[in-house]
Amino acid sequence: MPSAMLSAVLEEEPDLYEAFPPHVDPTGITILTDSPPGKKAPLKTYEEVQPLLQQGRKRDLKILIRENSWPINSAVRASLWPALCKQHQHGKSMLDGFYWDMVTQVFGTVELPDKPIMLPPFVEATHCLGYHLTRKGRAVADRVVSVLGYACPDITYSPSLYPITAALLHFMPEEECYHCMASLVASKEKMFITQTKLLNEVTWKTVMQIAKKHAKSAAQHLSRLSGAIGPERIYADWQWWILAALPFPHLVRVLDCFFHEGIKVFYRVALAILILFHKHSTNQNSEWYAEATKNGVDHAVDKFCRNMPASPTKLLRTAFSIRALSSQYISRVFIKTEMTLKSKQVITGSRLVRSRSSDNLPTSQSQVNIQMMSHTLTIRERMSEETCKQMLFTLWSWLPVRITMYQPVLLYTTEEHGCSLTTFYVRVEHHEPTLLMIKTCNNEVFGAYCSTRWFERNQKDERGNRQAYFGTGETFLFSLYPERAKYPWVGCSANADGKAEERVAHGSELFMAADSKMITIGGGDGQAIWMDENIRFGKTDRCSTFNNPPLCPSGDFEIRVLEVYGFSGA
Repeated sequence: MPSAMLSAVLEEEPDLYEAFPPHVDPTGITILTDSPPGKKAPLKTYEEVQPLLQQGRKRDLKILIRENSWPINSAVRASLWPALCKQHQHGKSMLDGFYWDMVTQVFGTVELPDKPIMLPPFVEATHCLGYHLTRKGRAVADRVVSVLGYACPDITYSPSLYPITAALLHFMPEEECYHCMASLVASKEKMFITQTKLLNEVTWKTVMQIAKKHAKSAAQHLSRLSGAIGPERIYADWQWWILAALPFPHLVRVLDCFFHEGIKVFYRVALAILILFHKHSTNQNSEWYAEATKNGVDHAVDKFCRNMPASPTKLLRTAFSIRALSSQYISRVFIKTEMTLKSKQVITGSRLVRSRSSDNLPTSQSQVNIQMMSHTLTIRERMSEETCKQMLFTLWSWLPVRITMYQPVLLYTTEEHGCSLTTFYVRVEHHEPTLLMIKTCNNEVFGAYCSTRWFERNQKDERGNRQAYFGTGETFLFSLYPERAKYPWVGCSANADGKAEERVAHGSELFMAADSKMITIGGGDGQAIWMDENIRFGKTDRCSTFNNPPLCPSGDFEIRVLEVYGFSGA
């Protein structure tokens, strides 16, 4: 163990065995504190944290969690971790006993089986990390993950799911662990756990892109040391620097923040590891430089993490002191990367090992959803059933992967709800995302996938002014008849050239706008779709945001039908 860690104060507490559940073996757990008692304010108890959770004071809670370096045997996590996970829950709370009903349904009994449990195919056997779980604890983790696989059949590749489950089990019983994982997997507001091979690749490419900008010297140093194998192979293991290589006390402190803030904490910690590795391996006489040149930089980074010279507090301080690395910026890079990888799959056939969700072919659930949508679709009038079906299959292949799993719901149609922008807002504004489909009086069919709630038109900036435009780079335009074409955000093309970190011009980020008089999608040197307050007339031009041609030849159009779909559960 490095000298910096040895210098930390070690506290062997007499109740060490009482600090963890019975399925944890605490004998290998080292308890570290970052400074002698009396130098800092006392650590917060859960009773002091709870009001922030109840009042939804997320920013204050974020700061508190970052600043309180609870030791690994602190009793606070038994209450804190479940409460943090529960705040990301989507939909109704699970009833008491739900998990055990699922266990009985899957295994026929609530007794732990003597034989090994068959894990779902989305798990990677090489990364089923148990940390300090006993043999029984490992069997409990296997069972939780198996029930999750049964309950969430659309998870196709999720190597981080098992180790996060195992980490949770160090501080809570089995049923509570399942509820926590179910909340993280189903979270809509923040991402915690990737669930397809495509998104897994997107995450490491996102880390590589943000490192080039926000840890530039460290990224260049890593690239130089990587030599012929290239940095991509190093970045592909980024999450295992954290989940597999960091000492357990460091990992637990990272997870304190992760369960509140989401995967962006992992991104920041990965960059902090690169920055610290750079600091300790720049000198050609250093042991880490020698390790990298002798055994390869991938091995050196892994070994560096296992022997992390910085304390948990120093590691997190390095991670959170990276300036200008906003959640919005990370999200923008992530979406660009996802869109580019998906387009490469379609155009060239990807080197990704394709999964049921990531290849964008309609799954059995998607086919059911498409069939349901075709029955409610007014714009199908005068089309053959086969033409309508093919049109919808095409549209489905353009949607973000996660959305294709949800059931489409008709929210608004001018045929039934009348031609009023007020009615449109009442029925649509709180749904996210939405799919707008327009049929003109000349029978052209086109529309837009809108990534953000229309309610955002009411949001104000820091100065109290209403924001003219809102939305994200997932928004796209499409034409379905007579031509079929998709027009994604122009920001996605920058990523194809490896320039995801570069900012596009403001005129190319004008996704959605609306007020009491009109709706606009796409701006900058023209409006891709504009509709009046009576939802009767509209116009379409080329715009900078999507670089689209006019979606109908005349440019001006009269609306025959407008239909808006939401997605149940999204």
